[in-house]
Amino acid sequence: MELTNTPGEVIAELPNRLRVVETDLAQPRLGLSTALFRQLADELDVIWHSAGNINLDDDLEALRRVNVDGTRNVLELAAVGVRKPMVFHVSTAFVAGARPEGVIYEDELDGAHGFENGYERSKYEAEVLVHEWSRAHGRPVGIMRPGILVTDLSPDAELPQHPLQFISRIVQASARGDGLALAGRGVAEEDRPVVRMTGRHDGHLNLMPVEHAAAVMVRLASGAPSGRVDTYQVVHDHEVATTVLVALLERLVPVRVRLVEKKPDDPTSLEATADLYPGFTPYLSHRRRFDDTRVRTRLGPVSSGIRVDLDYLTTGLSTKQSTQSTSAAGVR
Repeated sequence: MELTNTPGEVIAELPNRLRVVETDLAQPRLGLSTALFRQLADELDVIWHSAGNINLDDDLEALRRVNVDGTRNVLELAAVGVRKPMVFHVSTAFVAGARPEGVIYEDELDGAHGFENGYERSKYEAEVLVHEWSRAHGRPVGIMRPGILVTDLSPDAELPQHPLQFISRIVQASARGDGLALAGRGVAEEDRPVVRMTGRHDGHLNLMPVEHAAAVMVRLASGAPSGRVDTYQVVHDHEVATTVLVALLERLVPVRVRLVEKKPDDPTSLEATADLYPGFTPYLSHRRRFDDTRVRTRLGPVSSGIRVDLDYLTTGLSTKQSTQSTSAAGVR
């Protein structure tokens, strides 16, 4: 928490407010003994389930072990507790799947469009599980669907990773595989190879600052539940253009990205290498919008005041220099 500039007095009080219970999300009873599992369940009033595997290109079964089986095990914990704790399940707006255009509404949950990657499918399956559990037990559940979570905190081993960090590693691994040096800003424009990627110049994505998403979700949780599943799309108040993401890629790797309508029939070696990691590239063709009427009805306007632009995204992917890392914790 020091890395996020949390006040010292809050950090000092944490040992009196928190109790850490180590679990294994993918194991029955979360890897706990029957007695400890039941004891933990009986102490809970509210459960926030936000753990997940967010690696877009991971094996589907590996994603399901965490995102689906893990959700099932958390719901079991909620089911056996004598206090009948309220459950808040953190999903993703991208359960909408491979539907590139139109408006996605909060109560939509339809797998008919297919999915862009295994991550989306696993999170969709987890939401279906939550709905089934709510109906079977007659219990309310809050589902939070944030956009792609991002931050302007520089990457640090002590901070959770966010989706764009996975994408950054994939792009840089592709470049290394083709023998390109990284440090893209120092390479002359004419010396950069062209990489053709399928995408739309008028495309856009919803990237949500993680701190703002957390604040909105906490405010939503403070309201009275309806008695059923209440789904909230926790999205940013402006979209990020595909062209900004292209510029970000060009900052990460010394290439020139050219958006094309369809996948090239004659890919270069670099394009072929990049195509081995297909989890993110379909998003460059997306133009959809996520409706957040229920959020705005409950909270009113929820502008973060944060402009997610090229510099913001670059900062969240740029490792601090050694001189910075030795300075006081929390310096950004």
